[in-house]
Amino acid sequence: MAPTGRLREHAASPHDAELRDAAPRLARRRFLTVTAAAAALAFTTNLPSRGAFAATELDAARITADPFTLGVASGDPRPDSVLLWTRLAPAPFETDGGLGQQRVSVSWEVALDDSFAVVVQRGTALAYPEYGHSVRVDVRGLVPGTPYYYRFRTGTWISPTGRTRTAPQAGSAVPSLRLAAVACQAYHDGYYTAHRHVAQEDVDLVFHLGDYLYEYAVNSAGGARGYTDRVLPPVFNRETSSLTDYRMRYALYKSDPDLRAAHAAHPFVVTWDDHETENNYAADRDENGSPPEQFLVRRAAAYRAYWENQPLRAAQLPQGPDAQLYRRLQWGSLAQFDILDTRQYRSDQAYGDAPHVPGPETDDPARSLTGDAQERWLIDGWAASTALWNVMPQQVCFSQRRLDLNAQAKLSMDAWDGYRANRDRVVAGAKAAGAGNWLVLTGDVHVAYALDIKDDFDDPDSATLGTELTCTSVTSGRDGVERPANWDTYMQANPHLRHYDGRRGYLRLELGRHSARADFRTVTAVTTPGAPVTTTASFVTEAGSPGLQPV
Repeated sequence: MAPTGRLREHAASPHDAELRDAAPRLARRRFLTVTAAAAALAFTTNLPSRGAFAATELDAARITADPFTLGVASGDPRPDSVLLWTRLAPAPFETDGGLGQQRVSVSWEVALDDSFAVVVQRGTALAYPEYGHSVRVDVRGLVPGTPYYYRFRTGTWISPTGRTRTAPQAGSAVPSLRLAAVACQAYHDGYYTAHRHVAQEDVDLVFHLGDYLYEYAVNSAGGARGYTDRVLPPVFNRETSSLTDYRMRYALYKSDPDLRAAHAAHPFVVTWDDHETENNYAADRDENGSPPEQFLVRRAAAYRAYWENQPLRAAQLPQGPDAQLYRRLQWGSLAQFDILDTRQYRSDQAYGDAPHVPGPETDDPARSLTGDAQERWLIDGWAASTALWNVMPQQVCFSQRRLDLNAQAKLSMDAWDGYRANRDRVVAGAKAAGAGNWLVLTGDVHVAYALDIKDDFDDPDSATLGTELTCTSVTSGRDGVERPANWDTYMQANPHLRHYDGRRGYLRLELGRHSARADFRTVTAVTTPGAPVTTTASFVTEAGSPGLQPV
């Protein structure tokens, strides 16, 4: 269950000293007032403020409007447990959600049926204002491989019903797993039609591969949504920077009924990319060259709001500007999921983050996308894996992507192409560990790719080691087109690129004992609501025989 009654005690953040030293300079620069600077840095460095968790309790009977406006969610299923989430906000577009600074008692129950005739567990949790009135319950003692239904209550209000499931028993011979992968859902770029279709899919899990939220301003008409039946408040028409800003932006995103439907229908496994904090940031460096100590205050706010608004366990609660988001999940003996964080620990992008030919910076072994600790964790996990499929959900394109037809082509410096030594070590680690049936799931690029991971990307005849699938975007990039302007160039320059589609949608993936099948699910438009979904391409890769084959 989430922290209740007291702040959790953490080991020191690696940035504590830097932030404490920065406090006077932050105030002098008027980046923050002196009082706000002290409060922000106390929050950032995990120093409990006076009276933390001392809020009085609100009589829930006095809540006169539905507090479950942001829906329910579940996540990170294990064989005997699953994490349940909600956030109380009877007035979601107010800074305090309409509940002020009082804590609220919330009951929860888990059942075998959606009518709750057979309740297997129930309990009570507290929604604290210090955590944005979010509620999380780590329900344990459940039966492996079992679907469950859950809901919350406070006062006279009952939440929507959510459906979740536990993972299979560790090591069990699971015959199959169906999952969906989504990413990149800029609210201002369109409707979450893809999420509505995901909610209706028969899948066991949904992976969100980053850019759940965008920091950019959203105007009163909701950008490309072009609202005529509502006017969004001006609080959204600015870039997010503070904890309040990020909390409010999550409230806007989660107010979307299609996103709420997807969360209620399936357990999610989430990881962030850049826009949950700031575009293309790298560790403690933002894209504007701000002093690291200044950006880390913003990063702490963004990380805190992310945890408050996602179905994540207490182990992922940030320590100031740091959070342990990379983690591992198992699905019987069928699949191991190594969920990466390629933002928090990365070296700054090479060559000013502009497309560039490979050079000393891209090949510098001291530069890293994952950081040393995460790299070792990943490779050690492969060495210990007994799973049939080793799946690596992460953010940016792993495979080489030549951007032009020149002999020495430019590459993206924000993707793994900008950190080639790190990628070479990961590939070598996968080979040395004998990581069988390696699948990489990727977000970020706003297009659908299917790629063969090659032993040598510059030699099309080299061995194929695995498969990379990018899930395109839910909305980012607006409607898109089937063949973007660079389609011919990319397909010719990258023989290992087997599929490229520039439209919106998601990936559906079925893992079996003998093969994996990927279906690219595409919606025709997101700037207007209600578009249908179709499968525009399908590929199979056989267990023990890497390489994509069209269906």
